[in-house]
Amino acid sequence: MPAPSVLQSFIAGQWVGQQPATALRSAINGQVVAHTHAEALDFAAAAEYARTVGVRELLKTDFQQRAAILKALAKYLGGRKEELYAISAHTGATRQDSWIDIEGGTGTLFAYASIGSSELPSGNVVHEGPVIPLGKGGQFVGTHILVPRRGLAVHINAFNFPVWGLLEKFAPGFLAGQPCIGKPATATSYLTEAVVRMMLESGLLPQGCLQLVIGATGDLLDRLTGQDMVTFTGSADTAASLRARPHLLKNGIPFNAEADSLNCAILADDVTPDDPEFDLFVKEVAREMTVKAGQKCTAIRRAIVPRRHLDAVAQRLKKRLSSVVVGDPALDGVKMGALASHSQQADVAERVRQLLAAPHMSLLYGERDGFSPQGEGVADGAFFSPTLLACDKPLEVNAVHELEAFGPVSTLLPYDDLEEALALAARGQGSLVGSLITKTPSVAARVVPQAAALHGRLHMLDAKAAAESTGHGSPLPYLKHGGPGRAGGGEELGGIRAVHHNLQRSALQGSPDLVMAVTGEYVRGATVIETDVHPMRKAFEDLQIGESLLTAERVITADDVQAFGNLTGDTFYMHFDEEAAKASPFGQRIAHGYLVLSAAAGLFVWTAPGPLLANYGLDTLRFTKPVALGDTVRARLTAKRKIDRMKVGADGKGQGVVAWDVEVTNQHGEVVASYDILTLVAKRSDSA
Repeated sequence: MPAPSVLQSFIAGQWVGQQPATALRSAINGQVVAHTHAEALDFAAAAEYARTVGVRELLKTDFQQRAAILKALAKYLGGRKEELYAISAHTGATRQDSWIDIEGGTGTLFAYASIGSSELPSGNVVHEGPVIPLGKGGQFVGTHILVPRRGLAVHINAFNFPVWGLLEKFAPGFLAGQPCIGKPATATSYLTEAVVRMMLESGLLPQGCLQLVIGATGDLLDRLTGQDMVTFTGSADTAASLRARPHLLKNGIPFNAEADSLNCAILADDVTPDDPEFDLFVKEVAREMTVKAGQKCTAIRRAIVPRRHLDAVAQRLKKRLSSVVVGDPALDGVKMGALASHSQQADVAERVRQLLAAPHMSLLYGERDGFSPQGEGVADGAFFSPTLLACDKPLEVNAVHELEAFGPVSTLLPYDDLEEALALAARGQGSLVGSLITKTPSVAARVVPQAAALHGRLHMLDAKAAAESTGHGSPLPYLKHGGPGRAGGGEELGGIRAVHHNLQRSALQGSPDLVMAVTGEYVRGATVIETDVHPMRKAFEDLQIGESLLTAERVITADDVQAFGNLTGDTFYMHFDEEAAKASPFGQRIAHGYLVLSAAAGLFVWTAPGPLLANYGLDTLRFTKPVALGDTVRARLTAKRKIDRMKVGADGKGQGVVAWDVEVTNQHGEVVASYDILTLVAKRSDSA
């Protein structure tokens, strides 16, 4: 084994650290893997560097460009993943455990690259909308925008996911144009340092967007301002301590916490031992006990089961746990590795001791049942036996709802009816995730609305979902990760929500012209640009926001309605039955709404080949007034929004997305239909 290295922090553009300090030991055999560094860090310089160099360089790019960087970075890290797997083994992780951390991390980068590309504009202003008229004349309006905070984020992460923990915070923050300082938990910081080195070596990241702290944060949090923010993952006690720092409170610095919680899984009372859902429950609990050796903030700590099935659940769980081979993950057949550190091993042992000291608690499965880690040198590792407890009177025992052994430990809690099951779930005081295993939709409809008040995510599992289910303990980039109460009260991930969380929301008031200038989107009531060239004849680069076409008029006739009905088969009485239509609220026959849309398209579409490549959808469609037979309609088509997604078509030519605002009016000037058309538009042949 090579001589242990000294880990370095990356601060203000420089790697810092030469002198060894704390020794970090392998969770597998106890050998020293690396040392933290002894040098003190200049956190004033780190914060200033992020706010100046980091913000400046990030905002030279826009949302679309940063999305493209995330995609390239994910590919780069994927190409070096085996280096990370080799280092990850020292954390006690099996290959599957490391896959969750390493490829789960790069997968999150890919996900946010896709989210940014598809859901964010070009530029650095997100128009949240809608635009709201604030005056009768339409020349004073209001709306909302989201903009980069122009501050930094401090990301404080837990020991259990050294790669994913960093990247799932970095990705949405980077998209939002926010530089970050990552602070991993010391025990596994050697893996985080490795991935940060790779990220910087890629050459893809703007200068100053990523810094790394190995060791303590010192006075860093006291150097933050109101434009900065803190995101934290770890214990509920530490979250509470950090959140209460006077400097953070005084300056209104956002603090987002994702804390360990006493998550539960409920086996509904409609499931019997003969049902497939019964075994799904057992499998889910066992998996959450053994994946990452139970060191997951989402792991099932409380398995809530019908009292009449307690023994059956216990027997099947013990059988499954007894088949789990624990030891050095390098050995074939090993399914569970070690805890991440020896201090963690001691902490879990103490928590189990405290739980068993409480009344009505018993040990069903543990070290006494033949626990023998496999591999050379494992006696000096941080291994811990899968441990299954039971509490006979869970409503009377506080410890099982308050103490968390952050390892391969779970407790069976029996209940007599679903109301008691819900009461037990609520005793966790707020959780990141809960699971309900049931075969009956009405049970889900009864349980979930109550349980949702105290759970950030609810995983509903039946035999139909089993084949595709990602499992109780898998936070996904597109779904919120976080929970109320003990779970921290924060939110991470959740798709575009996480990006918005890192941006600053501001309300705008002003004329449509001014609002359009700020948002980069056409606002109705703003001055339009009318030229002799049809706007759909213009290449992506040449088209200006606000370019508009007012079409000729068209009369909607009874023959039109008849032909449309014959073609589509839509013979709804309002369009064809004169007497029934007279008795309706409209008092007369009216045209199909989609006939009006089709007629409008016929009025504004440029029919010859040109830059307009495809129409791929409609947004915000509303039919606001009926069109009677004999009414005259016309349309105004206006370029509303342009997004350069940096895509190239099959012909090798670049293309962008243009959204067109369409307003269809009648002979009285009243709006009868309103919508956005989404199109692909080619760039000029001479575009780079």
